[in-house]
Amino acid sequence: MQDESGKAALGNPAVASATKAQNSLHLNGHNINQNGHNTTATPAPQPQFGSGAPSPAPSPVLVIPREQWGGKYEFLLSCVGYCVGLGNVWRFPYLCYRNGGGVFLIPYFIMLFVTGVPLFLMELSLGQYGAAGPITVWKCCPLLKGIGIGMLCVSCLVCLYYNVIIAWTFYYLASSLQSPLPWSCDAIANIGLCGNITTNSSAGRGLSPTERFWNERVLGVVNSEGLHDPGPVRWPLALCLLAAWIIIFLCMLKGIRSSGKVVYVTATFPYFVLIVLIIRGATLEGSLQGIAFYLTPDWSRLANAQVWNDAASQVFYSLGIGVGGLLSMASYNKFDNNVIRDTLIITGGNCCTSFFAGFAIFSILGHMAWKKGVPVGEVADTGPGLAFVAYPEALALLPGSVFWSIMFFLMLFMMGVDTLFGNMEGITTAVLDEFPHLRTNTLHKSLFLGTLCFCFYLMGLLLVTDGGIYWFTLIDSFSTSFGLIIITLFMCMGISFFYGVNQFCQDIIDMIRHCPPWCTKVLYYFKACWVFCTPFLLLLILIYIFMEMYNTSLHYGPYVYPRWGKALGVCIGATCCMQIPIWAIVALCKETGTLKDRFQKSIRPLNSWRVNLNSSTRVEQHMEPERVEAPFTVTLTDMDFTAMTWDAGSEA
Repeated sequence: MQDESGKAALGNPAVASATKAQNSLHLNGHNINQNGHNTTATPAPQPQFGSGAPSPAPSPVLVIPREQWGGKYEFLLSCVGYCVGLGNVWRFPYLCYRNGGGVFLIPYFIMLFVTGVPLFLMELSLGQYGAAGPITVWKCCPLLKGIGIGMLCVSCLVCLYYNVIIAWTFYYLASSLQSPLPWSCDAIANIGLCGNITTNSSAGRGLSPTERFWNERVLGVVNSEGLHDPGPVRWPLALCLLAAWIIIFLCMLKGIRSSGKVVYVTATFPYFVLIVLIIRGATLEGSLQGIAFYLTPDWSRLANAQVWNDAASQVFYSLGIGVGGLLSMASYNKFDNNVIRDTLIITGGNCCTSFFAGFAIFSILGHMAWKKGVPVGEVADTGPGLAFVAYPEALALLPGSVFWSIMFFLMLFMMGVDTLFGNMEGITTAVLDEFPHLRTNTLHKSLFLGTLCFCFYLMGLLLVTDGGIYWFTLIDSFSTSFGLIIITLFMCMGISFFYGVNQFCQDIIDMIRHCPPWCTKVLYYFKACWVFCTPFLLLLILIYIFMEMYNTSLHYGPYVYPRWGKALGVCIGATCCMQIPIWAIVALCKETGTLKDRFQKSIRPLNSWRVNLNSSTRVEQHMEPERVEAPFTVTLTDMDFTAMTWDAGSEA
């Protein structure tokens, strides 16, 4: 039922279809039935046709188009560079020899294919389908928005301490430009050390030149008593840290358009160095003893729960799962990118890199052990101890040590920068998606990135003090510990049971479009992992972490952390995972109805979830309301028809 003024207002054929549509609409104060629900007339303000000043049309809400990778190789190299980081060089080889040599590969591959690869595919698929960062992407299930906030917290913690490693690398790289190397026995200052004149009373053995250089010249840890005594900032390291953040800022200034080009160098150069080191190490005396030490199997280690926990932690550490970097990088993909193929390529490449890096590391460590006449186990180390003490000492024994040192630390720098790109991309994408106007204003975007990098630099100054290594170890130990496992566990269960694993698999098939038969078959395996295997293993790992955290103390070298320090670390990890219940409560409070109704509404995807911003057929979008309840009533006036174009094909 319409009056004459209503008909005059419509005035075009498209409106005829709108009046037939089965939606309950108010047209100039009059009702039309929709979905079989009769509605009563509701007073609505009438448009004033006779007024001299026409009513202004409401400005449409435009969807700002997202950037896309310049090519599929940019995305692949960015992900490979993000995953292939320092953990592949200084952590995997050590874990391999400590946990039974070649036997460690068994739990490693099991954890990789049951937890690592399925979660990797889940993150890539979620980001690519939603074309959004780690926070906005949870429009698919608003109840779990806290997962994205938690990922953001983990990314911030990782960026805070990870660039400190790059600063150490800068320091060593600059020190490698002199001959002889300042940590070698050929240096004049180290003649007494190499003759065992100076002893380390705490260790009861001779202090090597590399240990003295690392502890006194680089860290200054000998001047600090512990966590409570950070001491002054070490300004050479502070300048290196500033240079590292300036490089990160410049590389990310234009988003993926700049970082996507940089990875052609930073992601491929480490492979060149590893190949060169493997070839050089194979020609050294004693290298076979190092390789044998790396791969000799100890089958009894399979019964040790620590081995399985180490395998799981290495998978999470190297693949970068649950931090938001993968999700953010995938959000810039084309909608029809084959995400299953990319997952298999990236995870397979990461695994092979970890394995072959062990040959480069232990062949040279074997030569050092042979030259010093000690077992390989006495020279092997992990973490910073391997990268900045054991391996530099081994390089100092090689002919042309300056060249090999420059190559090694340049490789570490490239690996660190690539990983930091991914973490920073997770942070910036999350913020830019929440405040999309920053994408259109280059100046504001640059100011935001500069402010972010400067804030990280200021906070990172704590980690380059005399006692900074104690804070570094604390953040490193707890930022990616139980909090990260809880985040990934909720992500897996939320997608599987709230969003729906069948719907999620269908989304992947929709993206691939021309889905090969093998992709469909592989999805059955991933579906089983997402629903059963992966959550079960994550839960077991979480229980073991809590038991281990309760029974063991945290220490750096001979220093044992006080209880308040360990409690502070637990609070750091809890801050990340506590975002999940906090934002779940917020989502429930935003809904209406009973608690059950609120819960059901908060796990339903928002209407804007399925608006894919990377579609080439959509240049500008009018965003729909986030959620519309049925039956519903919408009041339309004349200016609505001047600002909107009704789709004539929407008739029931």
